[in-house]
Amino acid sequence: MTIWRPAQNIRFKALGLHWRGDSLLAAEVPDDTGHVKGVRPLGGTVEFGEMAEAALIREFQEELGLRIDILGPPVFMENLYTHEGSVGHEVLALFDVGFPEGAYAGATRISFQENNGTTCWAEWFELAGLDVDGGPELFPSGLKDVLIARRAQT
Repeated sequence: MTIWRPAQNIRFKALGLHWRGDSLLAAEVPDDTGHVKGVRPLGGTVEFGEMAEAALIREFQEELGLRIDILGPPVFMENLYTHEGSVGHEVLALFDVGFPEGAYAGATRISFQENNGTTCWAEWFELAGLDVDGGPELFPSGLKDVLIARRAQT
């Protein structure tokens, strides 16, 4: 298992919001012991000189082998957080994304590899079951409220 700590600078990340009805695709976020402490939408770091949309398309291609469709403009969030005692700071571009017809049809849990070889798991979580007692926490903090407000507008 790889021990991860936040970079000590501001990171710009692009995350994809893929929905199945009221369920959001999110990857497990483990603590140092390997226990799941929460979940987070898939995506990753925007590299210098790369647009956020291109970074998100690249991340899904690398992690899931899929060519996703970006379904609209991003929503931005700033996230200050602490992971295992280390402070992190990131700015997030959150995009609704679509999968190719039939991709992961019927799948409830997906395994994928990070660039460092770490095996990760993602699944579709009902939004109502996140950030509640007995349910996993949705990262970044405050994302659930943003998603509820956005879905109420549509």
